[in-house]
Amino acid sequence: MDVNNVNIDISAVEPKQYPSNGYPEIALVGRSNVGKSSLTNVLINRNSYARTSNTPGKTQTLNFYNVDDKMFFVDIPGYGYARISKKEREKWGQMIETYLTTRRQLDGVILLIDGRRKPSDDDLQMYEFLKYYNIPTLILATKMDKTPKSKWNKETSLLNKTIELNEDDEIMLFSAQTKYGKDEVWQWIEKHTGVK
Repeated sequence: MDVNNVNIDISAVEPKQYPSNGYPEIALVGRSNVGKSSLTNVLINRNSYARTSNTPGKTQTLNFYNVDDKMFFVDIPGYGYARISKKEREKWGQMIETYLTTRRQLDGVILLIDGRRKPSDDDLQMYEFLKYYNIPTLILATKMDKTPKSKWNKETSLLNKTIELNEDDEIMLFSAQTKYGKDEVWQWIEKHTGVK
């Protein structure tokens, strides 16, 4: 898909703040600093529209990116960040769970995992949650430019062994630096949202 216009329409913390125009939505989830903003920037052909940060835990709301008045990318706060209070973590957890389990416009989730490392317990827990609620999921191994191509098959094999993949879900490799995997990610999004 060729993207012409992108706006952050809404930052929400509860359902009454969600967009009401009925566009399909794809949510981006993953650990803090795994590359959600970088993925967004690559998909929408912008260098720094979605702000990347060296400070984990920066995103604290559900950010709805309106893509060409056709669909939304929903950037969800990163998990696995220790330097926030337990109370704050519980509040985030409730906000994320409410969105993922009640939002009718949600057509799929891209779960980003650092391709250089074995999936964390948080990654596996998040995937089991998505699987339990039958939410179509693309597992995206990020930062693949930092891994030699000769090891990519090994990384994919490790992910397949570690994650009990639902038969309808997929694993792909991605690099924001080289844009490797961009077209395949868009194909997955188009398949699940019907947006072209």
